[in-house]
Amino acid sequence: MSTDFQQARAALGARLRGLRVACPGGRLTGQQLAQRLGWQGSKVSKLEKGKQTATPEDLRAWADATGRPDAYAELLARLAGFESHIRSWRRALAGGFKPLHEGLSAEIERTSEMWIWEEAVVPGLLQTPAYARHVIQRYSELLGGAGDIEDAVRARVQRQEWLYRAGRKLHVLIWEAALRSLICPPSVLGAQLDRLTGLIGMDTVVLGVVPFAASMKIVPANGFWVLDGRLVVAEDWHAELWLDDADNVTLHKKVWRTLRESAVYGADAHNVINAARRDLNLC
Repeated sequence: MSTDFQQARAALGARLRGLRVACPGGRLTGQQLAQRLGWQGSKVSKLEKGKQTATPEDLRAWADATGRPDAYAELLARLAGFESHIRSWRRALAGGFKPLHEGLSAEIERTSEMWIWEEAVVPGLLQTPAYARHVIQRYSELLGGAGDIEDAVRARVQRQEWLYRAGRKLHVLIWEAALRSLICPPSVLGAQLDRLTGLIGMDTVVLGVVPFAASMKIVPANGFWVLDGRLVVAEDWHAELWLDDADNVTLHKKVWRTLRESAVYGADAHNVINAARRDLNLC
């Protein structure tokens, strides 16, 4: 987790402790508060020390139990402030894939221009339904829980309407590995590659491919999306990171521009895609 995230969680913990100590009915010990809440004493300790992330329900219960129900809105705002930066996959998927997709879709809807880098998978905005289904299924098998895969596929495909609206622009870079990764059956990958070639030349999409043989100025790793120069969305195995501070946005745009120097476009990009088809016997 980021230092910013840890500091924000610790600050929330300190605020929770302050409410316990300054309880209108008299100071409560951690054990007394735990008994009121029906929790293990260790949970109170972990929340106050910033070692566990509170849920909205935890914050509501804490505010009520310490005689300060009016503090709930403030506590919730603090939680939203740092949870918007790191969203644990396991926690997010407790509500299913569809809400997770809809959250990003809402941000995309208010975005005019995006810059995307993906090193090992075709970006969701360019995926066919069949390819998306296999990608989402793999995540479901890894992380467990969510079973609403078809709802997630529909949400992801619906999001692609953004590409066909006037005034929108997508700048996307894909490493050649994404063209060859058999996260799905060869026939599904073949249809996905057809989809990519069909997007070359589209007025709202600028598609670049970084070939394996290209000279690189930076390690081709860590996929991310930059939305309107105001928000970066990146994925790790444990979480989805939303970064809205100026320094991170500037850094990711610099990384994107550096990667672009190794990319090919137009007919050259088409040739790299077709080579992947041939090598995988997809022609």
